[in-house]
Amino acid sequence: MPRFFCPGPLTVGAILTLPDSIAHHARVLRLAEKSTVTLFNGEGGEYAASLNTIDKKIVTAEIKAFSPREAELPYAVALAQALPEGSKMDWIVEKAVELGANALQPLAAKRCVTKLVAERAAKKMQHWQGVVVAAAEQSGRNRLLHLAEPVEYAQWITRQDLHRRILLTPYAEQSLSDWARHHPPQAVTLMIGPEGGWTEQEEAAARTHGTFALSIGPRVLRTETAGLAALAALNAVWGGI
Repeated sequence: MPRFFCPGPLTVGAILTLPDSIAHHARVLRLAEKSTVTLFNGEGGEYAASLNTIDKKIVTAEIKAFSPREAELPYAVALAQALPEGSKMDWIVEKAVELGANALQPLAAKRCVTKLVAERAAKKMQHWQGVVVAAAEQSGRNRLLHLAEPVEYAQWITRQDLHRRILLTPYAEQSLSDWARHHPPQAVTLMIGPEGGWTEQEEAAARTHGTFALSIGPRVLRTETAGLAALAALNAVWGGI
């Protein structure tokens, strides 16, 4: 059944005009009147709806029923991802949604190749938000990953939050999987370095602010692989797969 993110209030019995993006998608899929679709607004649960009108101008739907179904992890996991080069961030965002991450913080680290000025950062954020929505629709999640504005590493590392921060590095003595097996599920932020890795100064700043280091195993992973492998490892040990 096609799934669409439809922002705004959704209530059983309501007849609404679908946003242009959803209407276009419905036409591309060649959906007909009376077709059943699933709508969600990111506030929890999902709604079964029937398409009433499909024409060149508008597509309307009547909401028939609500389901409280969720596909979220039973613990909160965020990625603090140093900005990678090229289109790698698209892959990271998409797969982070599929693997259940609840938030993603892009970081401008010292060795990042990509540098985002304000105008370009705004365009990238809009694009990545679209990736978040598409991945949620595809993966069956009814809540959207929170995508934070890119920020300088030195500024972000001094912030305080409720997540335990874990810096992933191949030089750590203990692995993430081993640590997770000896600790209960909890809110964590996985810090992923850029292509050239974290600098000594960045690792020292992380330790100063309470972060501890773990590895993902004996092999050195690419920046676009490391965070996703770590998410999958936590899914396997703490549940969620």
